[in-house]
Amino acid sequence: MSRKETSALAPRLPVLLHRVRLQQAARAALHLVFPPRCICCGEAVASDFGLCGTCWSEAGFILGAACDSCGAPLPGQAGNERLTCDDCLRHPQPWSQGRAALSYDGTARRLILGLKHGDRLDLVRPLGGWLARAVRDLATPGTLVAPVPLHRFRLLKRRYNQSALLAQAVARAYGLDHLPDLLIRTRATPSQEGRSREERISNMAGAIAVNPRRSARIEGQKVLLIDDVMTSGATFAAATGALLAAGAAEVRVAALARVAKDT
Repeated sequence: MSRKETSALAPRLPVLLHRVRLQQAARAALHLVFPPRCICCGEAVASDFGLCGTCWSEAGFILGAACDSCGAPLPGQAGNERLTCDDCLRHPQPWSQGRAALSYDGTARRLILGLKHGDRLDLVRPLGGWLARAVRDLATPGTLVAPVPLHRFRLLKRRYNQSALLAQAVARAYGLDHLPDLLIRTRATPSQEGRSREERISNMAGAIAVNPRRSARIEGQKVLLIDDVMTSGATFAAATGALLAAGAAEVRVAALARVAKDT
């Protein structure tokens, strides 16, 4: 901040400090009536949108070494070199890089199911924040952020796309453009649960396309695709293929949680 800007701000400092004190007092009063609770189990915690010690220990944050392609955790410590898991070496992915914030188990699984099927929209803020931190090196200036889409029938039933809410949080964190309707589902697909890798890929074939009304936005652009969970990567692969075919320069992907092994 320049000296001129500092001088201009000085007369307003008492007002700003007064506002901060009022906000702190209001928050303290609110906590007397509604003490902060763990967002997973409901136990008392020190701050809003936090986890208790037990749920934190079971959260499965991916903080160490991880696959640069799919985000799966790997043994060892994170370094400057790019690492690739055995699965991505056997089955190279069509996107350039991938990240995940959590392993899909324990606390992470309970929170994602709450967001996805339990109308826990209060979880968007903390989960979106965790995902934003995980993609800080992928969210480069000018990148377009887009969610994996839901078919309109499923969206009508669920009333919201949890991946779009997470994508919006990531875009807001880095001041990037969020295009929630960049991709569309061309057909309803059965659940991927319980399917093999080959069955998942076949199930998703031709199921995702670029929205014709948005095609001009992605020519030569980098796109960061967001989803809640990655298992085999078949859904991300279908979406990536559609984006690259439409002229995207590069596609990166990020999931809130990564399933450790394809099932």
